[in-house]
Amino acid sequence: MSEHRINIFLRLRPTKGQLCKYEALDENTKIVVEVPRENLAQEVINNQKEKHEFSFNHVFDRDTRQEDIFNKVAGPVMNAALDGFNGTVFAYGQTGSGKTFTLTGGPEKYEDRGIMPRALSMLYSQFKKRTDYTYQVHVSYLEIYNDTGYDLLDPALETQAKSLEDLPKVSLMEDEDGNIHLRNLSAHPASTEEDALNLLFLGETNRATSETPMNLASSRSHCIFTIFITATQVGSDVTRKSKVHLVDLAGSERVYKTRAQGDLLNESKYINLSLHFLEMCIVALQERKGNKKAFVPYRNSMMTSVLRDSLGGNCKTSMIATINPNKDHTDESLSTCRFAQRVACISNAVKVNEEVDPQRVIKRLKKEVADLREELALLRGGDEEETELSEETLKHLRAKVDEFMVDPSPESELSIGPHMGKLRYCIGYLKTIARSGGGGGKG
Repeated sequence: MSEHRINIFLRLRPTKGQLCKYEALDENTKIVVEVPRENLAQEVINNQKEKHEFSFNHVFDRDTRQEDIFNKVAGPVMNAALDGFNGTVFAYGQTGSGKTFTLTGGPEKYEDRGIMPRALSMLYSQFKKRTDYTYQVHVSYLEIYNDTGYDLLDPALETQAKSLEDLPKVSLMEDEDGNIHLRNLSAHPASTEEDALNLLFLGETNRATSETPMNLASSRSHCIFTIFITATQVGSDVTRKSKVHLVDLAGSERVYKTRAQGDLLNESKYINLSLHFLEMCIVALQERKGNKKAFVPYRNSMMTSVLRDSLGGNCKTSMIATINPNKDHTDESLSTCRFAQRVACISNAVKVNEEVDPQRVIKRLKKEVADLREELALLRGGDEEETELSEETLKHLRAKVDEFMVDPSPESELSIGPHMGKLRYCIGYLKTIARSGGGGGKG
């Protein structure tokens, strides 16, 4: 088991209007945000600092390509998942700052694909290269709206859901060991990249979005797309099982800016409350570094319960914070950067998730027993030795040899049992085939 500190990244959204003053330093690992004194609230005293410096693993400027975002933020997480480590990539930021675009991408250009579709493409591309392993993939898509879970990939629905009420509700269950299980959340097999992408796009069409004064298509829920990977090395009894959460958190909102009312106001309350609970967990995890007994309130919300492993558990986690550098959103940008600094202090204890497949062990042991019995019978001279083999037996042996010769599999076997007479005949028949230059005869 090794220690892994959460990696944090910052992305600035392309925007129009007057920008706040910012500067990326130290090969894009630091950002300095300048707050002119006229922007400070009247009740703040004048000696408040004007420049705020924050450190990140990398700062992506407004013109950064989606491919570069994926390679730095999610690429290492996906590679680790192929080796059996759990992973999480989550986006955090103010509403309208580009979280959903970063994760899912834009609909117009292929190069605008986000982290989610690129992650799937990378996985299936690697499967083809790693021929010494066999892989199985399942995916699920959970939406948390007003702290209630919904299955975005309900198998009973053949088309897009008309409303959230059409989707099955998902509930949390905790076992005696403290592990969280999601009841009523379906996991779908995806044998090809096309299958996985179709499931992703189906889930996207079922998400809850609304128009707000700050975002024409604001995500009103937290969404977690999970990829389950099972890998087995050829000839091995050990199976590696990993999962990757790709998380699009709903945007934090200041109600006085969004001027939300009615349902939008109620949604904003739930969004801000769940993000507050997330921050409480982050603060508690920081405190736990000095006090191992410190309580972390994961159970306060469904979202923090689901992400329990991602924050302080067995998981390699990356966070991408998104900000709108427009001058009007300076306060929100500073708040997002401060949150990211807290997240960067969290370390997870990670390990490869390996387990022995009992069915494979049973199959292997049965074969070993059969081989040993044959070997023992040969050493004893055979249990069914005959003075002369019947014509029917000889015909059967020739057919088995012919099948063996044309079988392209390098693992094919010629199984004739512990009988010296049969063994001598098959060797002689193989010599005949070799001399004639054929690939098998006809009985």
